[in-house]
Amino acid sequence: MSKKDSIFPVDGQLLMVLPRAGASIRNPDVRLPILRKDAEGYYLEMRVDASSQDKSEVALTRRVSLENLTELEWEELKAHYANLDLKACTDQGISKGLEKIQDRRVQRLFVALLTFLNQRQVAIVLFLYKKAAEQGNSSLVSFRSNELLESLGYTPAKDGSITARSRSQLNQDLVALHRTELVLAQSLKKGNTMGAKVIVKSILRIRDYEIDNVPRDFDLLKAADYTYELADAYTVALEFFEGPSRTGDCVLFSKSIDTTQKWGSNAKHDYKMKLLIYLASRMKWDTPLYGEYLVISKQYLFKNLDLLGSNASRNNQILWRTIEELKQDGYVLEAQELPGKRNMANIQFQINPEKLRCNQ
Repeated sequence: MSKKDSIFPVDGQLLMVLPRAGASIRNPDVRLPILRKDAEGYYLEMRVDASSQDKSEVALTRRVSLENLTELEWEELKAHYANLDLKACTDQGISKGLEKIQDRRVQRLFVALLTFLNQRQVAIVLFLYKKAAEQGNSSLVSFRSNELLESLGYTPAKDGSITARSRSQLNQDLVALHRTELVLAQSLKKGNTMGAKVIVKSILRIRDYEIDNVPRDFDLLKAADYTYELADAYTVALEFFEGPSRTGDCVLFSKSIDTTQKWGSNAKHDYKMKLLIYLASRMKWDTPLYGEYLVISKQYLFKNLDLLGSNASRNNQILWRTIEELKQDGYVLEAQELPGKRNMANIQFQINPEKLRCNQ
């Protein structure tokens, strides 16, 4: 990766929290979603607890601010919340757990929070950081919707159009990334004491959007909540953008990264993207040996790949198949399981610095 134009930077702080921010409802560290009201407003939120065993397992909260609610609407929302079947969400799928909620907007709010930062949304984030590099490393990024859809693997028809369902999903993903705030604390030394600095950021904020056909009636939030539409172009502000533009604290990715979504598959089964992002995250949390070697517990690999079932053989097969895919793509040069007790096993990864490396 000798040529500058073959890489693009992704903010280091963002990568450090990305796997935790996208933890699924099945993750043992994830608390059930709650409705909360305080002096500042109304919120739908989920907390991901920290782990005492690993510094990378930080605590954070993801939340959606419920703006302009009346007291009556708040009571109605609580009634909908009572119909949320969380056990069905974890055991049978989110759509099953939400089937008793008839209000489409409320359904989509829950879906956005419960599936936040799925692998399709992560691919969108990577596209935006790649685009930022192309546009001069500015935190403000402009793009055409069809360009982003094509980067995700959606093929236009002969007339250049892409299916309404795919376009609608993209607008919902962009609005979810815009609406959902991450709340996390950083240690902050104050004289002889250690305090904390609380950070509240969205992954991105939509600044404006464009409609090519002016008579067309399009409302950004209404489209995300009720309809099946997408604007033709967007400008977004990347809120985690300290590293690339200012401090240089970032991870460099190859521009050849594959962000296409497999046809007909669920984003939650994109284990290759999950593992790649987790390895990039660990490169920021850990101090890789010789800059290229990472040693990671299999327990944490399983958890962050969402391999949480009791079938250990299946989990192991998926993990090693995914590692092999990253080897074929050139991100991992070698990986081997280190000797140790079965429940304490580690895997050593040799990362290819031509494809993925820290820049500090």
